[in-house]
Amino acid sequence: MRSRAILLLLLLTGLVVAFAPLPAHISTPIDRSFRVEASQFAYQPGEINVNPGDKVTIELVSTDVVHGLYVDGYGVSVKADPGQTATLTFVADKSGSFRLRCNVTCGAMHPFMVGKLNVGANTWLYRSLALASLGIFSVFVLARTTKVE
Repeated sequence: MRSRAILLLLLLTGLVVAFAPLPAHISTPIDRSFRVEASQFAYQPGEINVNPGDKVTIELVSTDVVHGLYVDGYGVSVKADPGQTATLTFVADKSGSFRLRCNVTCGAMHPFMVGKLNVGANTWLYRSLALASLGIFSVFVLARTTKVE
């Protein structure tokens, strides 16, 4: 009976860790500017982190051939000719991770030319770590309670 109560308590704790809303970190939206260099077949930097509500400006610089940058989930894009800079501006009003991809065929490895836009904090990382810790703790607690009974 006692082990069932402990198991139920651990299960409820796991559900709270997995699904309870975390405190929102409210920050004032700011203007963020990034210079992204596109070359066959990568973006540098490959990952951009912003807060929800930020006004994002990306200066796309093509170093070799014509490249594009399309932001999945936002439906905005820009195209830069070799040696030229093109500017893309949008408001990051959707939280999550979004793929940045080249929308101009730039060579054989074109489909693999992707980057990442992170809007907001990665709460799933913290939740996963908490659930893993809870799982390890549960093993020890349940092993101890079964020895006692």
